[in-house]
Amino acid sequence: MHLTLSAAQGPPSAPGPQGGLAGWAAGLVEAFGGPGAGAAIALENVFPPLPSEVILPLTGFAASQGVLSIASALFWTTLGSVVGAVVLYGIGAVFGRERMHTWWAKLPLVKTSDLVRTEEWFARHGPKAVLLGRMVPVFRSLISMPAGVERMPLPVFVALTTTGSLVWNTVLVMAGYWLGDQWDVVGTYVGVASKVVLALAVVALAGYVALRVRARNRERP
Repeated sequence: MHLTLSAAQGPPSAPGPQGGLAGWAAGLVEAFGGPGAGAAIALENVFPPLPSEVILPLTGFAASQGVLSIASALFWTTLGSVVGAVVLYGIGAVFGRERMHTWWAKLPLVKTSDLVRTEEWFARHGPKAVLLGRMVPVFRSLISMPAGVERMPLPVFVALTTTGSLVWNTVLVMAGYWLGDQWDVVGTYVGVASKVVLALAVVALAGYVALRVRARNRERP
């Protein structure tokens, strides 16, 4: 069965990364079914520019067309989420706490005490951060690396990642299933949410840098 996707339709020369990604993801799902969707989501976790807000609703639409079942869609996309997250966890674990401190000490405008406080915060709230972070655009991928650096027990990390990913995946897959050929509407709204989260992170970073510059200026004789 060939998937006809509204987001991927248009003249062959029509520009736009979303159409290209939708077509690529559609090809994977159509050729390999659930495993194809899982592979796409695993890559999305490792390379965040591949948006889950396109891949997951598209998978739901494919389920509505009989290409795969809802159960298969949720199983494989959640498995893909966990595999991608474990890869990033492994990178964080290999990088390690000592290297993190060495790298952090070389950065301007930061103090070792800031990193220590961050580690203490993660020690207290890490499980909640991993669980809820799987449902927050942008941070879905980023949260895996500090979990690896802090060596959160892998079974705990996998259990939290599976739970959070299953909730996120279910919402977007089912939205695509119910919306049918209008599945791309989901990507529009989630994309806006992603931009808001990213903008807030940039503002927070800018505020942090401004405070550090002011503190450094005060410390000068």
